[in-house]
Amino acid sequence: MAAHLEDAAHYPGGHADAVARPRTERDVADVLAAGVPVLAVGAQSSLTGGATPAGSIVLSTVRLSEVGTPIDDRNRAGAGVPLATLQGSLAVHGLEFPPVPTYLGATVGGVVATNAAGAATFKYGTTRDWVAGLTVVLAGGDVLDLLRGEHLLDGGGVFVIEGPAGRREVPVPTYRMPDVTKRSAGYHAAPGMDLVDLFIGAEGTLGVITSALLQVTAARAGLCYALVPVDDEPHAMALVGDLRTISQQSWASGDPAGIDVAAIEHMDRRSLEILREDGADRKYEVSWPDQAGLLLLVQLELPLLSQAEAYDQISSALDEDAPDTALVRFCRLLDRHGVLDDSELALPGDRKRADQLLGVREAVPAGVNARVGRARRDIDPRIAKTAADMVVPFDRFAEMMTIYRDGFARRGLDVATWGHVSDGNVHPNVLPRSYEDVEQGRAAILEFGVEVARLGGCPLAEHGVGRHPVKQALLRQLYGDEGIAQMRRVKQALDPQDVLAPGVLFP
Repeated sequence: MAAHLEDAAHYPGGHADAVARPRTERDVADVLAAGVPVLAVGAQSSLTGGATPAGSIVLSTVRLSEVGTPIDDRNRAGAGVPLATLQGSLAVHGLEFPPVPTYLGATVGGVVATNAAGAATFKYGTTRDWVAGLTVVLAGGDVLDLLRGEHLLDGGGVFVIEGPAGRREVPVPTYRMPDVTKRSAGYHAAPGMDLVDLFIGAEGTLGVITSALLQVTAARAGLCYALVPVDDEPHAMALVGDLRTISQQSWASGDPAGIDVAAIEHMDRRSLEILREDGADRKYEVSWPDQAGLLLLVQLELPLLSQAEAYDQISSALDEDAPDTALVRFCRLLDRHGVLDDSELALPGDRKRADQLLGVREAVPAGVNARVGRARRDIDPRIAKTAADMVVPFDRFAEMMTIYRDGFARRGLDVATWGHVSDGNVHPNVLPRSYEDVEQGRAAILEFGVEVARLGGCPLAEHGVGRHPVKQALLRQLYGDEGIAQMRRVKQALDPQDVLAPGVLFP
């Protein structure tokens, strides 16, 4: 049991009465039919405490691990299938599941339950956009087999679910959700919505997902990564804005030589200091000029080409007679922004170099988490990870960053910020020197939640809500007391005894 008492958020006080590891849908139904509290978990990679048990039975999905054979553009996978396993299985058929978050150890059930998103949301959207159907076990043991398009909300605003346990009338909330792509902020609500969407992002509070029917697509031919140092944020935003706009134009036109960016990651100056302090620049054999204010990591999708062809295109990119290709256009764009000479590229097929550049990105949160852990050990055991996960429309991103900087500076906090700039979603993390820094950081995050909502964004972008008191407060800020009451009515309709993930989403 000890292995199931803590998730990646290291939320304190995890305890459980038992661990169940069902192999079948029927096993899951039997556990839920007992009417005792149950918390379903996958990889327990939650950053919100949502996979930390609080006295309930832990229902591990680890044995719900079957991956079906792709049929057309769909593939069914058990809730316990790790994303790395799913991608490996699909690769045999020349396919992939594009919207995977950064951590490939996460499970299918976990990413569906949180509507997880990641770097490539800019091009591919979130998990929700790729779920074609679900099998869900409700409290009491009833099983729902749902296909997208079969159960749509009518004008009455109520889903009616009939089953052995009786008739359930589920009133869909009437609040308006923020109009941004990334949104892991309580129960989905929209006119004419699909019943499938009610369970996506519900964090296991409405039913236990046992399998998902996922949309898949042909594997991408050539992935190129570019690590791009930029002097300051205004220059970085100009480059990101151009890359976003030109990529969207390429998708719309179908231009085979168009620049096609799937994701752009951002690491600020404090993040670069952490990389050098920890020796990550030497470990991954990368460098950047001392005057660089931040790093961008660009994921560029290219047509299939050999490394020799790619090198030829790069070496001739600035020549007048260079071929008109996506890679040449990309190099010329970097040159126009004055950053080509300092950029480092991992060309298609160079897996080692790609892993090194990706390792630089992952070394930033690892370095921050290590510092938080040392502060907890050496300064105050109450110190905890204090970070925001907010998203705004890209045209308001610069305003959001100014709000972050001013709010943290006013409180004298040391902060590193990184994340998915192509989506308008980055993660400022406090580097605490005392427990007071944690308290001040939490106050700042609640202040930011109000401002982000004002900018048309969502204060809960991709990590969900879980048990974290600040994130639960952000959820209440977003929808108000009436919105939370409407969510509770959904919960009451499907789980009247509050046995599914008690304490998650709601205090």
